[in-house]
Amino acid sequence: MKPVEEADVVRTGEATGTGAAPTGATASAVAVPVGPAGGPMGVRYTASDAAKQRGVRRMKAIATGFLVAATIVYILTSWAIHSGAGSWAGYVQAAAEAGMVGALADWFAVTALFRHPLGLPIPHTAIIPTKKDVFGRSLGQFVGENFLSVEVVRGRLRGLGVGRRLGEWLSAPGSAERVTREASAALRGALAVLRDEDVQAVVGEAVTRRAAAQPIAQPIGAMLARILAEGGHKGVVDLCVVRAHDWLEEHSDQVIRTISEEAPGWTPKFIDNKIGVRVYRELLRFAVDVRDDPNHAARGAVDSFLEDFAKELRTDPDTIARVERAKADLLARSEVQDLIASAWAAIRAMVLEAAEDEDSQLRIRIRDGIRSFGRRLATDPKMQAKLDGWLEDAAEYVVDTYRGEITSIISDTVAGWDADEASRKIEANVGRDLQFIRINGTVVGAAAGLLIHTVSVLV
Repeated sequence: MKPVEEADVVRTGEATGTGAAPTGATASAVAVPVGPAGGPMGVRYTASDAAKQRGVRRMKAIATGFLVAATIVYILTSWAIHSGAGSWAGYVQAAAEAGMVGALADWFAVTALFRHPLGLPIPHTAIIPTKKDVFGRSLGQFVGENFLSVEVVRGRLRGLGVGRRLGEWLSAPGSAERVTREASAALRGALAVLRDEDVQAVVGEAVTRRAAAQPIAQPIGAMLARILAEGGHKGVVDLCVVRAHDWLEEHSDQVIRTISEEAPGWTPKFIDNKIGVRVYRELLRFAVDVRDDPNHAARGAVDSFLEDFAKELRTDPDTIARVERAKADLLARSEVQDLIASAWAAIRAMVLEAAEDEDSQLRIRIRDGIRSFGRRLATDPKMQAKLDGWLEDAAEYVVDTYRGEITSIISDTVAGWDADEASRKIEANVGRDLQFIRINGTVVGAAAGLLIHTVSVLV
C-alpha cells in the first residue's frame, strides 16, 4: 500500500469548504480514513505519520542496500573461487552467504508483521491486520490485570498521600480563593442552565408532597399545650384585648348605629338609639375590665378554650381529620402554590448575587472554610488517613464495578480500527526501528557465517 503523502492529507480548508488551506495546514491537517459507508474509521493516519513513513522508506532502502551488497559480494567471491582465487575467497563467500540468509530471514519476519510477503498468503503472516482484534483484547486484559487491579490502585493512591497533598494545596496562599472562584463560576453556570419553570415545578411538588405527608394536627396541639403551660399565650391575649378596646373606642358611632338598626321596627328611634348607647357602654366597660384584670373570667374562658382545643388536636380523631383536610385544601390553593414556586426565584437571585460578589458573606465563609479545612487536613494524620481511605474505597468500587467497561474501551477501539490503516499507522511509528533488525540480521548473519566457516576449516 502506497504511503500517504501530503496530497493525501485532508486539508483544513477543504474540510471547511473554503477550498484553500491556511498557512501551516500541511503540518496540522489530519487525514481521516473513510469506511465503506462513508463514515470515519476509529484510527487516523495523520501528516505526522506520513512524515514518519518517509523515514521508514529511507531505512528500508538502507536495509535493502545491505542485502544487495551481501548478494554482490557473494556473486563476486563465487566467481573468484571458480577462477582459482586463494582461500580468503571462501571466508568472504561464507560471510556474504550467511549475511544474505540473515537479511532475507529478517526481511520476512519484519514484513510478515504488516502484510503478506510478496503478496503470498503464507500462514502466520500479516499478523497485525489479521490479529488486530486479538491484540486489542489481549491489551485490554493486560491493562485490566496489571493496571486496574485493586491492589495496584490502592497501593498507588496510598503512596501518593492525596490527603496530605490536598491539605497543603488548600492551605497555600491563593488556593482557597481559586477554589471559591471556580465554585462560584460553576454555581452561576448551573443556575443559568436550569430552567426556572422546571425548578419551580420540582420545588413546588417536593414541598407540597412533603407537607401533605407530614401530619400537623398533633404537633400543633403539642406545641400549643407547651405554650399554654409556659404562659406564652398571655401576650397574644393582651394584644387582642387591647386592640378590641381601641377598636370599640375608634368606632363608637358605627357600633351604636349597628345595634340600633338591629332593634325591632315598631320601637321609636330615640329608644333604639338609647339602647345602642347603653349596649355600647357595656361592651366598652367589659373590654376595659378584661384589659385591666389579668384574672378576669373571660381570660380564664379563653385559657380553657385553648387548653381544650390543644387536647382535641392531640387526641380527638374528628378534630385531627378536620385540621388535615384544612391543610390539604390550603395546599391545593393556587395562591399557596404560587408562593411556594416563587421561593425559588428569591433563592436563585440571592445565591447569584452572593456568588458574584467577592466580598459577600457566602464567598467569605466558603473561603474561610476551605482554608481552615486545608490547614487541618495538612496537619492531622487521622484526617488524612480517613480521606485517603475514602478515596481508596471509591477507587476500589470503580475498579471492581467498571473494570470490564474500562478495558472494553481498548478492545472496542482497536476492533473499530480499519485493519489496513491501523497496520500503516503502526508501521509508520515503529517501522524505522524494525528496519534496524534487517540491518543487524545482515551483519550478524555475515559474522556468524564467517565464524562457522572458520571453525569448519580449522577443525
